[in-house]
Amino acid sequence: MIELRTRNELGHARHGWLDTRHHFSFANYHDSQRVHWGDLRVWNDDTIAPQTGFPAHSHREMEIITYVRKGAITHQDSLGNSGRTEAGDVQVMSAGTGITHSEQNLEDTETQIFQIWIIPNATGLPPTWGSKPFPKASRDGHFEVLASGYPEDTDALAIQADARVVAATLSHGQDIEYVLNPTRKVYLVPAKGRVRVNGVLAETGDGLAISDEARLSVVAESDSEIVLVETV
Repeated sequence: MIELRTRNELGHARHGWLDTRHHFSFANYHDSQRVHWGDLRVWNDDTIAPQTGFPAHSHREMEIITYVRKGAITHQDSLGNSGRTEAGDVQVMSAGTGITHSEQNLEDTETQIFQIWIIPNATGLPPTWGSKPFPKASRDGHFEVLASGYPEDTDALAIQADARVVAATLSHGQDIEYVLNPTRKVYLVPAKGRVRVNGVLAETGDGLAISDEARLSVVAESDSEIVLVETV
């Protein structure tokens, strides 16, 4: 089963410095049919104006993955961590028992990010943060695991969740396959381009909520970049 959620039907808010779309209920946007997808709780598509960003605020008991689509985001937190994550790269924060952080666009151009929240598989753990470059060329024509709660995904950033965050870049006409246990759920969003997933067309910013599928056939109808979360 694949349900298309077009970008135009997502929750939408403008805050001057922030233009955001919510794939799931968040802040002032609530849809009782779209509160979460398995353990995937939040998928926000954020465009952040230059020299602005999220001031210091706190989280607890949530896995937060930031996928940078354009520009860069600069992180600082109460543990003393700081770092700048550029387009195509990823940062993860396990909020655990509590962490305060800020996310700023210190660039002279706008930054675009996917902010993904996943419910952790354990509570009461110490908070952590990490980032890693994932050159887009390294996932040309195939899927690459960016963040994972499974020890076999040795090259991925670690998260405390029964989930994987995966990405691929495709040239026009390329097709790839993603195999999974049909009891698991997938949420897939094109960061750019246009793809067909098991025949269902999704364009930039659309979401596909996928369940009861053992394989996903992804065909690029233009040069494309896709991100998905596989979870329970």
